[in-house]
Amino acid sequence: MRALLATSIGVTCATALTLPLAAPAPATPATTATVAPAAVASPAEPAGSTQSLPLRALTAPRATGKPTESSNPAAAQGLLRRDAHRFSLVGVIWDDADAELHGTVQVRTRATGTGRWSGWQSLETHNIDHAADSGSPERESGKVRGSTAPLWVGDSDGVDVRVRSESAGTRDTTAAGALPAGLRVELVDPGEDPEQPRTEGAPATGSATAVPAVAPSAGTTTAAQPGALPETAGLTLAAAESSAVNADLAPLGAREIPALGKAESEEQAVVAAGAKPFVGPRPRIVTRKGWGADESLRERAFAYTSTVKAAFVHHSATGNNYTCAQAPSVLRSIYRYHVKSSGWRDFGYNFAVDKCGNIYEGRAGGVSKAVLGAHTLGFNTNSMGIAVLGTFSSKNPPAASVTAIAKLTAWKLGLFGRNPKGKVTLVSGGSGKYKKGAKATLNVISGHRDGFATECPGIRLYKKLGTARTSSAKLQGR
Repeated sequence: MRALLATSIGVTCATALTLPLAAPAPATPATTATVAPAAVASPAEPAGSTQSLPLRALTAPRATGKPTESSNPAAAQGLLRRDAHRFSLVGVIWDDADAELHGTVQVRTRATGTGRWSGWQSLETHNIDHAADSGSPERESGKVRGSTAPLWVGDSDGVDVRVRSESAGTRDTTAAGALPAGLRVELVDPGEDPEQPRTEGAPATGSATAVPAVAPSAGTTTAAQPGALPETAGLTLAAAESSAVNADLAPLGAREIPALGKAESEEQAVVAAGAKPFVGPRPRIVTRKGWGADESLRERAFAYTSTVKAAFVHHSATGNNYTCAQAPSVLRSIYRYHVKSSGWRDFGYNFAVDKCGNIYEGRAGGVSKAVLGAHTLGFNTNSMGIAVLGTFSSKNPPAASVTAIAKLTAWKLGLFGRNPKGKVTLVSGGSGKYKKGAKATLNVISGHRDGFATECPGIRLYKKLGTARTSSAKLQGR
């Protein structure tokens, strides 16, 4: 049975939150403690939003080339050009999480301010493989829905959607050829980073302030210091708990975990007696606080497995039309889409990497801990998921992104004694490619497609994983 722990970090005072927290033992029962009224403040969270609009049946285009609404939803659905409140990310969801959408989903959007409509853009429809494992509490919560990959479109106020089944235009009238029930388009506004309030003349929603590119020098002291709480008064309870699980790496409320040299990283690692620690230098990691995660959205508890044996690399399939300054907004949008639209307990991936090589904390629970994610169906247990923001089916990933994968895996896999160039055997929870209970021998650094029949992480990124493995091993000193 999967080693799983759901726990809520108990807090009694602000000072207690600064103390380092060890990873909970898998068998420990969940515990909750009360919080002193003065422990944390309750500022406003990021004001993101989601517009959920039902799709309608469309006829095939007539001589005019324009579809019209119809009464038959089986083959084609959509929305004709529709005004909307401002949004920056688009996705399509449906009722049954186990149903696949066999067909195409395309959208075009109207840019806020200019009134210009984009060309048609395709959404990746086979997103069933990015999900919690079958039988897990997250999967069986009753909240999970089927969904496409979301697409980042930038600041927009109009949308046009068309969804067409593979059987459209054929004589296939069976249920198997129909579109899944309950199709809706989700229009996500990421909201503003609460630390960076928007001012007149500043970029519109979806254009967050850039994450600082210069990391603190290696060897910077990172242990939280009791009494050193410059940001604690501005944390909600959920945000304080999310920070507390990283309290041995950075102070409460820190927007980033600074880089650390190899020697210091190895000193912090707990290894078997007599074993040489192969731990790479800890890279700079932007925390959830740093990218503006609204901690009130996710489930309160954290979920852990017993170890981290492998890293699965993904692409987010959200497109490449974002700047590194917008990456925090992209993350807030994906997070809201995962939780509010798809029904997941939290952001699906354990980490994210942008095109400039910035590394971000993903699912809450602690960057050094074995946090259970929802990224690789059938292989979420004892693994971690890294999503590179972008789409790499026909576009090469930036070198900075591949380097970031190497740095992150050298450190995180090293904490658990894993060789980035090695192999590992994982037991499938049921993935379509591997039956439930089957043993799969995979690379310690694998692509999503290694565990599931999917295009992810895109063939261009997949081909770079050999480079990432070699670089990661060198950083570990192997």
